[in-house]
Amino acid sequence: MTWSDVRMEKEIESNIEKMLFDNRGKPETLINSLQKAQDSLGYLPKEVQEKVAEIVGIPPNVVYGVVSFYNLFTMVPKGKHTITVCQGTSCYVRGGKRLLENLRNTLKIDVGDTTKDGNFSLSVVRCLGACALSPVITVDKDLYKHLTIAKLPSVLSRYSKQKAGEE
Repeated sequence: MTWSDVRMEKEIESNIEKMLFDNRGKPETLINSLQKAQDSLGYLPKEVQEKVAEIVGIPPNVVYGVVSFYNLFTMVPKGKHTITVCQGTSCYVRGGKRLLENLRNTLKIDVGDTTKDGNFSLSVVRCLGACALSPVITVDKDLYKHLTIAKLPSVLSRYSKQKAGEE
């Protein structure tokens, strides 16, 4: 570990302490505290979970249990854009499985991972509630319906251009 890593850890720790000052010793604020920390940092690594546990007065293993249980929390950095592939029955039988495999191969990542450039994260859900539009994926909050492998490059390029500053 370098000195800059230590300084960065101390800065993050200090920011979390300031942000959660009003939650000190209040276990009932755990989820709110975790949300604030994740909003600030983008994810909840072990060290941040331990700091939140210390602040709100809960054992670290309880904090880890909450973080690992709720989908809204992540312990790994996420990409700028999150691609979610529906694998519900309708989407799956209409090509969702092939879409997922194509995305895994194109992006060179697995479900739960982030591309090396930090632009995309890949996730799966069991149902997006858009069965009549299947197969579907979302990129951030944008829904893509009746999607095919042939349409995927066009969808991805929209978000790759945004990364480069083009709109």
